Amino acid sequence: MNRLSKLRHAAILLTASLALTAPFECRTQGCSSGKIVWSDEFEGSGLPDSSRWSYEKGYLRNNEMQYYTVGRVENVRRENGCLVISALNDSATIDGGLRPVSSASIHTRGKAEWKYGRIEVRAKLPSCLGSWPAIWMMPARATYGGWPKSGEIDIMEHVGYDKDKLYVNAHTEKYNHTKNTGRGTGVDLPNPDKEFNVYAIDWRKDVIEWFLNGRKIFSIENTENTWEAWPFNDHPFYLILNFAFGGDWGASRGTDVSALPQNFYVDYVRVYE
Repeated sequence: MNRLSKLRHAAILLTASLALTAPFECRTQGCSSGKIVWSDEFEGSGLPDSSRWSYEKGYLRNNEMQYYTVGRVENVRRENGCLVISALNDSATIDGGLRPVSSASIHTRGKAEWKYGRIEVRAKLPSCLGSWPAIWMMPARATYGGWPKSGEIDIMEHVGYDKDKLYVNAHTEKYNHTKNTGRGTGVDLPNPDKEFNVYAIDWRKDVIEWFLNGRKIFSIENTENTWEAWPFNDHPFYLILNFAFGGDWGASRGTDVSALPQNFYVDYVRVYE
């Protein structure tokens, strides 16, 4: 990885440190009971646990502005009992190029994958014009082909221009937004950037239910028993935590890079039987 000069790099780190370490509180109260089969409480410091998480890299999708970095502590780290994913307007030289906006996306692919269970994440969201954090799941293998044929489960999406609303969704070949047949909903959620909330799904053979702070907010059922409508029985899925900025949805009402840095705090991830 190419770097700025030592002096400029030190100044950026100092500025980022001052902006990114504002006091916050992480608690461990969950909304579920039962046997936990996988979890990360984000204890310790430094980069995420490499036995649990891997990274996405580069400019990936949706015309987003951020460059996803790998193992860059300025963009992702454990701190005060939380995972912190930071989107920065730092114009850093990363991977041989100047990256005006940097962020991180981590996932469990190849390390932890599930078919069925309850996935619960406690998080506090960033919020500014252009922010687009997400908690979501993708298939561990493309049984039926690329997106959306093999499915996608969006546990939580949030866009900064609609700051007091949470979105959930599931995408399949038959049901997705490109065909105006998407299955999802938006739910009012005041000040998700000020408080931690618990986002969860309960995924069983013929139903997926979404929960906010233990309250069911949406569900879909397998009523057709075809892969085009319900690929969720045919392969495991892995979890993704990412903080996008801009893009087709995030920038649909503009962006404000001057509002960066912004932080996406994750208190814990817990997967139950």
